[in-house]
Amino acid sequence: MTTDQGAQAPDPIRVEGVTRTFGPTVALDDVDLTVRDGELVGLLGPNGAGKTTLLSLVSGLRRPDSGTVRLFGGDPRDPASRIRLGTTPQETGLPASLRVREVVDFVGGHYPDPVPTGELLETFGLTDLARRQTGGLSGGQRRRLAVALSLVGNPSLVLLDEPTTGLDVEARQILWEGLRAVHERGTTVVVTSHYLPEIEALAQRVVVVDRGRVLADDTLDAVLDRVSLRRVVIGLPADDAVRSRLDALPGVVRVEREEPDGRYGLLTADADALVRRLVAEDVPFSGLEVRRASLEEAFLTLTATTEVAA
Repeated sequence: MTTDQGAQAPDPIRVEGVTRTFGPTVALDDVDLTVRDGELVGLLGPNGAGKTTLLSLVSGLRRPDSGTVRLFGGDPRDPASRIRLGTTPQETGLPASLRVREVVDFVGGHYPDPVPTGELLETFGLTDLARRQTGGLSGGQRRRLAVALSLVGNPSLVLLDEPTTGLDVEARQILWEGLRAVHERGTTVVVTSHYLPEIEALAQRVVVVDRGRVLADDTLDAVLDRVSLRRVVIGLPADDAVRSRLDALPGVVRVEREEPDGRYGLLTADADALVRRLVAEDVPFSGLEVRRASLEEAFLTLTATTEVAA
């Protein structure tokens, strides 16, 4: 996207050299981050990593101690910059006596070009709840409504902090489909989550944050490839003695029982060498399968490496 003068339009988010502390705690430590127009970015990190603090700076709720934060090229605390922004914090309060449709209509009335209420309710599976008072909604239903409200103003950028907290599997799938539809229409999306399969399902780009620092920032595939772990999956006979031999094999980082088939997953940096060792040690395995590490395994490895380095 370019301006009328042909100059490149500013990125939705640009964070440069940002540090933010709370007393002795360093929440963000010299962080750089740029989110470009139309991206769907997954922001990962353990509790206290700095994810929510980063979103609060981008949305103008806090200011950095040092460095700069730009929202569409402007100051996030300027209402003119935030008019194109939609947000869903971890906790959202809703007026208990208003009906779902009334809440959506009310919030949409504050924007010049809101998404039609019926369309928004349909996108997030809320049509059947349109006449329900928000005070009578379940926690998962309130969460879906909160995400829908973040998008009612047709924002160019939406920040979602743990959007599927409290949702069951079906509700989570509905919300994922809604977010995919919104992103396909051109909205830039930044989502944080502790539910790592969610980031695998949604994100095109992954930013891993821990102890206020960015550990990885790349495509989903590149982040997974950065961690050299592979998962060697095998079937074993029902013999505890055979199972106990797996932990002692050289190069095995962790052994996990696979569900629901009961096979075992062996995490290793060198799958070929491990398979050769299984054969040499005459381990009676079957159904050999080698997979790339999951995002969760990559995430745990990256953060564990940081802890050792610290």
